[in-house]
Amino acid sequence: MNKFAIRLSTLAMYTMALAAAPLVTPAFAAGSDNPSPPASSTTKDKKKNDKSSAIDDPKFLEGYRTAYTTIYDRHDYAGAIEQLKALGHADVADVANLIGYSYRKLGDYKVSQIYYERALQADPNHVRTWQYYGLWQLEQGNRDQAQYHLNKIGQICGTDCAEYRSLALALEKPTGTGLVY
Repeated sequence: MNKFAIRLSTLAMYTMALAAAPLVTPAFAAGSDNPSPPASSTTKDKKKNDKSSAIDDPKFLEGYRTAYTTIYDRHDYAGAIEQLKALGHADVADVANLIGYSYRKLGDYKVSQIYYERALQADPNHVRTWQYYGLWQLEQGNRDQAQYHLNKIGQICGTDCAEYRSLALALEKPTGTGLVY
């Protein structure tokens, strides 16, 4: 083969790979290594329950990012739970959500549920918690509840956000496949 043919075939394979990439969507989302500020509707609520100061604290952010890496890069869920709890802010939605996620990955569904509900209590519009809790519902065989979570995500961020697409994709899988997300 001459150089031109090799380059042309390489370009064709690369183009096909790029075209196929959007069709492959994982059934989970890692979220962000930066916690989102807590949702609060009124100034009175902010003064009463201001958790945003924790999110702005450099030590908190460093600890959160370390725990995030422990979860998503090293898959050390037990270690991440210790790191997240050591932050002292398990009432922040992002922190509670990651603790819930870690317990779910360890197979402790009861404790996982407690933390997902704690995250939603802290921020009822926390999309990642609705997504992860929806995946939890699927793992428990509760497809109707997972669909409810999907609808809630759609109300919050629409059907184009990654969390919606991820849970929708997971819901398309047949029941009883024993998939863990």
